[in-house]
Amino acid sequence: MVATTTRPALDTVPITKLKGVGASVAEKLAGLGMHNVQDVLFHLPFRYQDRTQLAKIGSLRPGSEAVVSVEVVLADVVFRKRRSLLVRVNDGTGSLMLRFFHFNQKQVQQFTPGTKLQCFGEVRRGPSMLEMVHPEYRIQSQGAALEDTLTPFYPTTEGVQQPTLRKLSDQALAYLDEHALVDWIPPEQLQDSNMPDLVSALKMVHRPTPGADVSALMSGMHPAHRRLALEELVAHRLGLRLLRVQAQRNQAPVIPAKAELAEQLKNSLSFTLTGAQQRVLDEVLANMETGEPMLRLVQGDVGSGKTVVAALAAANAVAAGYQVALMAPTEILAEQHLLNFSDWFESLGISVGWLSGKLRVAQRRSAIEAVAMGQQRIVVGTHALFQNDVEFENLGLAIIDEQHRFGVHQRMALRNKGASESSLPHQLIMTATPIPRTLAMTAYADLDCSIIDELPPGRKPVNTIAMPATRRGDVVAGVGKAIASGQQVYWVCTLIEESESLQAEAAEDTIATLAELLPSCRIGLVHGRLKSRDKDAIMQQFKSQELDLLVATTVIEVGVDVPNASLMVIENAERLGLSQLHQLRGRVGRGSAQSTCILLYQAPLSQNAKERISIMRKTNDGFVIAQKDLDLRGAGEVLGTRQTGLAEFRIAELGRDSDMLDTVSEISDHLLSHSPENVKGLIRRWIGEERKDYGGV
Repeated sequence: MVATTTRPALDTVPITKLKGVGASVAEKLAGLGMHNVQDVLFHLPFRYQDRTQLAKIGSLRPGSEAVVSVEVVLADVVFRKRRSLLVRVNDGTGSLMLRFFHFNQKQVQQFTPGTKLQCFGEVRRGPSMLEMVHPEYRIQSQGAALEDTLTPFYPTTEGVQQPTLRKLSDQALAYLDEHALVDWIPPEQLQDSNMPDLVSALKMVHRPTPGADVSALMSGMHPAHRRLALEELVAHRLGLRLLRVQAQRNQAPVIPAKAELAEQLKNSLSFTLTGAQQRVLDEVLANMETGEPMLRLVQGDVGSGKTVVAALAAANAVAAGYQVALMAPTEILAEQHLLNFSDWFESLGISVGWLSGKLRVAQRRSAIEAVAMGQQRIVVGTHALFQNDVEFENLGLAIIDEQHRFGVHQRMALRNKGASESSLPHQLIMTATPIPRTLAMTAYADLDCSIIDELPPGRKPVNTIAMPATRRGDVVAGVGKAIASGQQVYWVCTLIEESESLQAEAAEDTIATLAELLPSCRIGLVHGRLKSRDKDAIMQQFKSQELDLLVATTVIEVGVDVPNASLMVIENAERLGLSQLHQLRGRVGRGSAQSTCILLYQAPLSQNAKERISIMRKTNDGFVIAQKDLDLRGAGEVLGTRQTGLAEFRIAELGRDSDMLDTVSEISDHLLSHSPENVKGLIRRWIGEERKDYGGV
């Protein structure tokens, strides 16, 4: 430990020691991860409000937040659509209505005419005057005064409101004077950082002092925020590093490189591997020869050829006598992998199995038996691969595509299908969603990373054009000309709603309109509600040039490779994130012809949408796009943290705090090497008891 003391540690003081926390409140606080006083201190504000200035009612505008000092004119309980307490107040410049839907008789009695109040809330338009709904208020005779600094707002849960959390954090901060809070990071690691000590940082973040830099506090760039963000990033990196350490304590199959089967597969390909593909394949094969479990993430832009690298790795595993599982997050992507692997392996005498949730009972039973008996050496599937009733005879390599679409637990569950008492299968993880270094260092610290940073020869960058929806007629005319010249076209329909039913309806409306406007064109339709075999049949028709135009929902974000498709139209492009737009655009530009992507948008655009569309027009580089996506949407949206199994950050933001990541890496390595006893406490503090082993399924 960095410091020793005889004072009791705050993580040993139960939360029920705080005033106002009985069994019921404690249960609700546990849902926020708060079990002891230390947990309260590390339940950090996510924003602040400025209540340091008094506003006049006459100057209020709807949508603003304000503090007003007022006098009660009248109060009345009314029974209209729902029972409510209405309190009319005045400050000499105008009148304001306070509206309460949840109240008791004691509150009603507080609002006698002439009572002076200080209220804070959001100003809204009311039926007869401006109003505040459920404002925070204090009776001025009870010592109300303007706040002298920013007011913190904490993550809440049902039944626990902001005033409660502020009172609890007040009490927890008072405990700092009499109890110990261990600083797990050695002070020499931070001596050049210009950051405060841990206790000072916590006091500043919870209760900013008068004169503190307001803009730095509001933006999260205050040194106190930076100090806590640094520790949180270290804790998350350590958690993932421990997963790797734990995995490397096991053995893995020794799979020799350059097996004859792999050479046969390589020689049967109609193309030559790029230099980047060969380099990454060599890294993968070198891992699998060591006898330690491989944990490798292969990144590559759309169309860079990750799948063939995975197939050649699989060929080496099969040649060594092991089974291979390839898991994809969606049926359509899994089916694409099945098609590719079947084309490559079945001519070499290796059958490729299929396992998905949509198989009929008898088909599923037969597939599971074939896997368990080792009759299927390669199995492709979706989440169904890691269900409890699926057992492998000797799984040697697990390939996971689009890792960020699976949870950490799901990835580990598939890995454990091949686990024995001392052996784990190798893991090869692929993603066509480029991951900025800032994310890779933090979210995938348990993995080695390889990048296929070279596209196959002959590929031309896709030309991207943005057009308002008012020019839809011009776009349709352009589609007609492209088809007349022998090109094929994708038309992508998007909706804000995630409902496959609504997406399908939008696509059906679009195909009806396009069929009327382009009567000579052969048009197909693909959406998420189609049965797999119907979807496959239509995609195959498009690939074999039996269709000119494919109207689709975003299910074609991943799909069949159609080199002749050289034009894509994406409707409502402003509604999609950068990474998804980039994935969709990657469906064209796969042949030798110059390809174009038209982003149709509804005006007026928000500033954020303008930035997204601008970056799409400027670059085809997936890593540049991914970094911008991170800056605009944050790590939680880019990674989908609820899906990844990683706890969401409390105070760190990877885009904002990326400049600290090298320091985070250095501190993490130092703690693992020199102060391993500190690691557990740090992980427990930030990730919690119930989350600290989130990868060890």
